[in-house]
Amino acid sequence: MNCQLVPSILSADFNCLGDQIRELEQEGIQLLHIDVMDGMFVPSITFGMPVIASLRKNTSLFFDIHLMVQEPIRYISDFKEAGADSITVHYEACTDLDATIAAMREADVKVAVSLCPETPVTEIEPYLDKVDMVLVMSVRPGFGGQQLIPETLEKVRQLKEIRDQRELSYTLEIDGGVNRDNLAEIVKCGTELVVAGTAVFRGEIGENVRMLKEVIAHAS
Repeated sequence: MNCQLVPSILSADFNCLGDQIRELEQEGIQLLHIDVMDGMFVPSITFGMPVIASLRKNTSLFFDIHLMVQEPIRYISDFKEAGADSITVHYEACTDLDATIAAMREADVKVAVSLCPETPVTEIEPYLDKVDMVLVMSVRPGFGGQQLIPETLEKVRQLKEIRDQRELSYTLEIDGGVNRDNLAEIVKCGTELVVAGTAVFRGEIGENVRMLKEVIAHAS
């Protein structure tokens, strides 16, 4: 698949979030990344099902829900009901990842697993034939505006190699510290979905999206 830009609303202005999402739609954005934080797995707290359900009423964008939540299996059906199309859980947050994956399949959402910067790819290898997407965190989860950790790009390369060797079909996504200066390298390492927050929402959204898309097109 071609590499796509996936704006993260963590960096949006919640006072005019609906208008900003409509602007993203006008720029041809197809996926929206929505970070849910519980104050337990990560220190920050963001928002939950009511906000997502409210957004779902006003947009048909694909909702890429990223649960930075301890034991996310507790909430899979609730987020599906709120409007999730894809749910990402953290390997580090699940006592029983197999059961959590099964719950996502039962809820009929796309299944994604994320790993933190310090977690090696080998930890999630047993699950790679069961997922639709792998999210590589290129910053430590919990806060926006961090700098990308360069070593995490090697994980994308490893996951791409494993996918090719085992003839698997998961999509590769990266999240954290994405900006105009490092985007080309991110794309070239094999990333297919690039999550960007500050780089999209700081300043003029349409102009930012067009610029980032242009970098992706040249790097692809």
